[in-house]
Amino acid sequence: MEAETQEKASVMQRVKGWLDKIGNTISSVGKEAKRLAKEDPRRVVHAFKVGLAISATSLLYYFDFFFAGFGVNAMWAVMTVVVVFEFSVGATLGKGVNRAIATLLGGALGMAAHDLADLTPEKVEVVLIGLSICVIAGVATFCRFFPKIRARYDYGFLVFILTFSLISVSGYRADVVFDMAHRRLTTILIGGCVAVLICIFVRPVWAGKDLHRYTAANIEKLGCYLESFGSAYFKESHDKNLAPLRDFKTVLISKGTEDSLVNFARWEPRHGKFRYRHPWDQYLKIGSATRECAYKIDALNCYLNSDAQTPLELRTKIQAFCTTISSKCSLALIDVAIGLRTMTCPLSSEKHIMDAKAAAKTLKALLKTELWHDTEFLDIIPVVTVASLLIEIVTCTVKIADSVEVLATKVKFKKPKPEMNRQASREKVKRIPSIEASHSVNIVFE
Repeated sequence: MEAETQEKASVMQRVKGWLDKIGNTISSVGKEAKRLAKEDPRRVVHAFKVGLAISATSLLYYFDFFFAGFGVNAMWAVMTVVVVFEFSVGATLGKGVNRAIATLLGGALGMAAHDLADLTPEKVEVVLIGLSICVIAGVATFCRFFPKIRARYDYGFLVFILTFSLISVSGYRADVVFDMAHRRLTTILIGGCVAVLICIFVRPVWAGKDLHRYTAANIEKLGCYLESFGSAYFKESHDKNLAPLRDFKTVLISKGTEDSLVNFARWEPRHGKFRYRHPWDQYLKIGSATRECAYKIDALNCYLNSDAQTPLELRTKIQAFCTTISSKCSLALIDVAIGLRTMTCPLSSEKHIMDAKAAAKTLKALLKTELWHDTEFLDIIPVVTVASLLIEIVTCTVKIADSVEVLATKVKFKKPKPEMNRQASREKVKRIPSIEASHSVNIVFE
């Protein structure tokens, strides 16, 4: 009896342990889901939009009227929605157009290859079908290696190869290849249209708008870092946990997100302030200049957190000029970011850049003097490097401002109203959803 009781207790403990693990797993998943939804509420809306699109296309399979016309091919509409529906309108349109055109071309070419082979003897027919699949699929696959084709039409070539191969191969054993291709093409077009319409008209997410805000936010992060750097570096001790001193690191890895957003934005129709033929490529130039500045700041940040520091009394010799450069570049970048986001010409960035240039010129002349003649060489290396990096950051700030000015000229930014609250606009730049995470599934079309 005692052994049986101990065995039951042991079983109960194991069951309790399993239940605790399951409960902890459910709790952690729930917390993660809450965090993701809070980070970008559009994700919840997107999930319901996908569910709505799948439910709508499923009607082709549920109702006898539609099923009699399409048969089991009705499931291709559901499959198309699952594959085509993406987070942004541009990504969905890009995939939808790629799939529609590729299916049309692949189906037409597949039927043409089948009809041509059907005119020959049976043994020759097999050879012709196999040869056509080998040649066309090989050429299409090689075309996918071209960078420009891979960026925008890679998914289309993939669907073209699949459709052509299926039609060509299935046509050898089926006499109703045209009817099969017609039904499959129709259901794919229906699924693609449903996905595109719901994506555009139900709480749309525009990749172009996200790209615009993302670019402005990246410039803002650099400005916030420089705003905090001047006061932090010339203190005896540094607070390494300041948020503005960490946020800039996301700019270093922004190229992939920018490239994907630009590709998606090209597919989108006119929306809001973004008209047809909007200069999306200019955002890549702004992003490149922003990352160049971010790399300089990353090097600057290494000296802020380094254990080997120049003594404070030596740092104070150039403190005024360094803090001026840091402050003025910060003000210029923040003003450019606000102007970019609101599509208005910057108010005072040019003045701040001129002040930063003047301070950099004076600092450069000071570094050439015998300011450090009575100092150990190894002690002055960190502070001189910091000064040199700040001088280079002035040049990077000018590049960013010039790139944004080119965009402002092409898009015709408006002049800001005198009563415009720039501080409120700055807060709006900071409070944007996590665009990198929301669009991470859209980096490539596959």
